[in-house]
Amino acid sequence: MADTTLKQKKDLHKVLDRGFVKLIDFMGGDQNAVDSARVSFGSVSKGEALDRKLIEYLLANGHLSPFEHSVFQFHVKCPIFVARQWMRHRIASYNEISARYTKVQDEFYFPEAFRAQDNINRQGSVRSCGLDQEKMLAVYDKAIKSSYAAYQELIEAGAAREMARLVLPVAQYTQFHWTINARSLLNFISLRADAHAQYEIRQYADAIQEMFCEKMPWTWKAYAKLNAKKHP
Repeated sequence: MADTTLKQKKDLHKVLDRGFVKLIDFMGGDQNAVDSARVSFGSVSKGEALDRKLIEYLLANGHLSPFEHSVFQFHVKCPIFVARQWMRHRIASYNEISARYTKVQDEFYFPEAFRAQDNINRQGSVRSCGLDQEKMLAVYDKAIKSSYAAYQELIEAGAAREMARLVLPVAQYTQFHWTINARSLLNFISLRADAHAQYEIRQYADAIQEMFCEKMPWTWKAYAKLNAKKHP
């Protein structure tokens, strides 16, 4: 029982105020990538030391197709604005909860603080001591509550769910299943755990990185080592 509980904790990470990312299925692993590479030569595993060196070689030389044979499936709960950035990663499969079929719950992301516009990175933000956080958070709270009240009022007045949802903000939480191979997942992590990515999606990428490392430690160690050489 203790081992099962520990595994569940490793496979479920709470993110932001109401979100989470949970690993619900996994196929493959480091050895699977090795075997998929060696089959090209009609060969098999040559022991851990040489297999790990092969993974390093594959990553360093851009021979990445063997990593496509390892697959992760996640259950994700995140704000819609995070999901829209997430789904730009198209080499994956998605199934998202539908607000046409289900009534939207009163679940919205509330940031701990607002950030100021970054004047260097035009799409980014920076922490700032000059912002009136109390005022901003009060404005935000009022807008969120007003939008959900309007949604409920429209539903009660007989509006279809697909129409009533139009008043809701992108701070609304959504849920989806995401299936992705290890090659594409490394690309996701490299972009979304990067310092230039938005803070909120970075929190999810960091959690996924931990799960990747737990499932494919040889690959992650080789990948991290390679990145350290590229970006000392």
